[in-house]
Amino acid sequence: MALASGLGLSDPYWAPITTIIVTQSTLVDSWLISRRRLLGTALGVVFGAAQVQWLPAGLPAYVAAILLLGLVCGLLRLHQSAYRFGGIALTIVSLVPHATPVWGLAWFRFVDVSLGILVSLAITVVWPERLS
Repeated sequence: MALASGLGLSDPYWAPITTIIVTQSTLVDSWLISRRRLLGTALGVVFGAAQVQWLPAGLPAYVAAILLLGLVCGLLRLHQSAYRFGGIALTIVSLVPHATPVWGLAWFRFVDVSLGILVSLAITVVWPERLS
């Protein structure tokens, strides 16, 4: 959170949330879920920002964006968790009120998640869980 705050990100609490979500027992496991989270978040923030930018506000536009995200994730053969993470990012970008331009919010959300992933991978390397 200190790193995200130091970079001036608007919602730095997303970095430690991501760290907690993606930290696993081994580096291989952490990397697997981190990759899914990163890909899903990247798609989700783009679809969310595009929805806000180019579609009228309201439930039909949100539903269309979520369905399109699911279709794209399916076509790319991404793991279901990537779609879940993408849906979370899309929802935050498109439905949470914000004072910054939507593409800036999308970028900050992606950076927050990326920082959380980097911290998680570093923790897994420096402090691996000892399996009995």
